[in-house]
Amino acid sequence: MPATSPAHPERRRRRTNRFLALAAGVVTVGALAAAALPGAATAGEDQRPGGHWPGRYQDVQLLSFNDLHGNLEPPAGSSGRVTEKQPDGTTKTIDAGGVEYLATHLRQARKGEKYSITAAGGDMVGASPLISGLFHDEPTIEALNKLDLDVTSVGNHEFDEGARELGRLQNGGCHPKDGCYTDEEFEGADFPYLAANVLDEKTKKPILKPYWVWKKNGVKVGFIGVTLEGTPDIVSADGVKGLTFKDEVETINKYAKELQRKGVKSIVALVHEGGFPASTSYNYDCDSPGAGDGISGPIVDIAKNVTPQVDALVTGHTHNAYVCSIADPAGNPRMVTSAASFGRLYTDTTLTYDRRTGDIARTAVKSANRVVTRDVPKAPDMTELIGKWNTLAAPIGNRAIGWISGDIGNTGTESPLGDLIADAQLAHGRQLDPETDLALMNPGGIRAPLTYAAKAGEGDGVVTYAEGFTVQPFANTVNLQDFTGAQLIQALKEQVSGPNAAAPKILQVSSGLTYTLDLTKSGADRVVTDSIRLNGSAIDPAATYRVATNSFLAGGGDGFTTLGQGTNDVVGADDLTALEQYLTANSSATNPIAPPKADRITVVN
Repeated sequence: MPATSPAHPERRRRRTNRFLALAAGVVTVGALAAAALPGAATAGEDQRPGGHWPGRYQDVQLLSFNDLHGNLEPPAGSSGRVTEKQPDGTTKTIDAGGVEYLATHLRQARKGEKYSITAAGGDMVGASPLISGLFHDEPTIEALNKLDLDVTSVGNHEFDEGARELGRLQNGGCHPKDGCYTDEEFEGADFPYLAANVLDEKTKKPILKPYWVWKKNGVKVGFIGVTLEGTPDIVSADGVKGLTFKDEVETINKYAKELQRKGVKSIVALVHEGGFPASTSYNYDCDSPGAGDGISGPIVDIAKNVTPQVDALVTGHTHNAYVCSIADPAGNPRMVTSAASFGRLYTDTTLTYDRRTGDIARTAVKSANRVVTRDVPKAPDMTELIGKWNTLAAPIGNRAIGWISGDIGNTGTESPLGDLIADAQLAHGRQLDPETDLALMNPGGIRAPLTYAAKAGEGDGVVTYAEGFTVQPFANTVNLQDFTGAQLIQALKEQVSGPNAAAPKILQVSSGLTYTLDLTKSGADRVVTDSIRLNGSAIDPAATYRVATNSFLAGGGDGFTTLGQGTNDVVGADDLTALEQYLTANSSATNPIAPPKADRITVVN
């Protein structure tokens, strides 16, 4: 059922005291048209003569972040940095992230703010490093409770283990298979997960609350939470079994009307769908004019069609950073924000509440993405939490599974780590069936790089099980299937056509498979058919090829419907086991694996 809540609901556990720390954050500011507020009153908690009643306008602080993915410790490599644009046009990178620092930054930001809300845009859990993923993300929920998170939408990764497990994260209880990890039973989230557009197929009702209302001293702000309608296309079938995902815009508009009928006129939508800004710098001016500027992607159409009753959109999913104003259906600018991912940024938005109308004075909305720098004191309660769970994980996580001679990155059209993982799955496939020809790996399943520098005292170049788990946390199996050459060609073309036309998903390929990707063309033609070769020979459309993929792709995930049509299935070990076996067999302390050259796909721009 829909619920309302006071600004600071009674917690099942005592909340930590606010931790005061030095302010340290690099700021980018985006704001709607800087218009003066009506009347003589100014924003803030003004007092009428006598000092008893608040004034007409009240500033409400909204702190938000998204796509944490259980990254309690600072992320490694490029996943733990943000890019900042300098006044002279150059860029620099800043190390960022880690909940010890996120907690400090949020607590400092709240200092002196009597009206402050903290919200999130989904994917708080799922695809998590070992410290959280090994324990079904209970550590992350505990950390979010300590962060004083007030509300979040669900994201697609909240369904990685299914709706029942999501319900356990919300309500608490020990894991049905693995039991309790400590002497205390897991108590669940202190904050509500919102899932307005996720319906039970049988009851046709949302599986969790569709909205939540924050209240304090007569100020009311409603939050509606949705995930992307296409969640079933990017989550394993078991994770969304029995669920229906409805259109984001229709759902938000429906519940905005319901909130209005209940007297809640200030509304924020938490939308786990996002966009692609023209620059990767977190402080890029998204509203700068000119060709090629601004933002593209699904969130643009959503923002343009969500009812004007909604005052701001907190978004996510694409792991990008932006603070943009996008016109609503009435033609008025409206703030749309995203704070990248992994806790590297948070967004600080000021909503000016009009007590007379109960609505947000949109011309006064201001927003800024701030960096979670690591030059502030660590929050002691988070350090204690991380230490507790690392102690439990250490016997498993610290085991060495391989050695590398340098950083193996996971970014780019074809990444060195993508090649390595595809080669590992090909090797595992050939253990199951020596006739296996090739392997394909989805890029979204590669969650982090492998870094050469020692992370926890294991030694430079050592790859631990924990690091491997962070790279591949989904426990997908390695599956073998038969495809015709024509199907294989079609699967490669699906990287850049159909659902993937606007945002290509380039599969990582095993050694021996080569082709040209011509980005000057459009649609499926971007994959040059005549260039596709396996061990130097053209693909024969009529021949049969034995292909290794993970179970997600074998189910047609990420829009690769053809990969869901294979035959003669054989199911192997999980993908992390395949990677571990490959690293162990092909590397040693004296003969580490070198980063692959990533030269199997020729890209024409």
